[in-house]
Amino acid sequence: MRPAIKVGLSTASVYPLRTEAAFEYAARLGYDGVELMVWAETVSQDVDAIAKLSATYDVPVLSVHAPCLLISQRIWGANPIPKLERSVRAAEALGAQTVVVHPPFRWQRRYAEGFTDQVAELEASSQVMVAVENMFPFRADRFFGAGQSSIERMRRRGGSPGTGISAFAPSFDPLDGEHAHYTLDLSHAATAGTDAIEMARRMGIGGPDGGLVHLHLCDGSGAATDEHLVPGHGSQPAAEICQMLAASDFAGHVILEVTTSRARNAAEREQLLVESLEFAREHLLR
Repeated sequence: MRPAIKVGLSTASVYPLRTEAAFEYAARLGYDGVELMVWAETVSQDVDAIAKLSATYDVPVLSVHAPCLLISQRIWGANPIPKLERSVRAAEALGAQTVVVHPPFRWQRRYAEGFTDQVAELEASSQVMVAVENMFPFRADRFFGAGQSSIERMRRRGGSPGTGISAFAPSFDPLDGEHAHYTLDLSHAATAGTDAIEMARRMGIGGPDGGLVHLHLCDGSGAATDEHLVPGHGSQPAAEICQMLAASDFAGHVILEVTTSRARNAAEREQLLVESLEFAREHLLR
């Protein structure tokens, strides 16, 4: 019998609450661990502080999300090359299996040119897997406003109303690069208009050569913004993806990365996190 797939909670899922709140929720609600999102909060950048939280709440850190968001460009310095290595070392120190990283931004030319080699070298020197995450294009209706003039501006920048502009190199699809391991994010797939099942298959599910080693379980409706809905609240095949993983030799982790910032109170936030965990347990059953 295959071992159960571990289900973790992203510390981003409790925003605007602090990182410690994610550990508390994970412990109380029965999550198997957390994914540490490294961002502006000082504690999230402090490996020793995170190790203490992990011990206090008896909740392991399953994965580390490198500080590669637009809002975390200055965290751990401005140079993304040493930041990725630091993320891997943080994962090693915390006993995490995976580092999640986005493809480089197009303007990070030196980083982008060496990204594939750096990822391979880091994995060769560590037991930590560096799982490159699928992203999405920037769409005209979000970044340029509505109307014909927006469409023309989008075209001048090399995009189209249907596909938008990729801010990533070589693209927002990590399979346009050459990597051993991948993270599939269902909200990003929704925003990109990507077929998540087809992408999961291209990444490779199960077996010793399977490249899909990490899932951000969430949902989306296909809106221009990245929604990170509770799974089952959007149009993504979240249940089917979970069932595919459960039926395979998938040995990675499933992380609930959902938005609870609109919760009106603590009880509503907790209900969203409980519902997310119950969805995962139901559809990942082996």
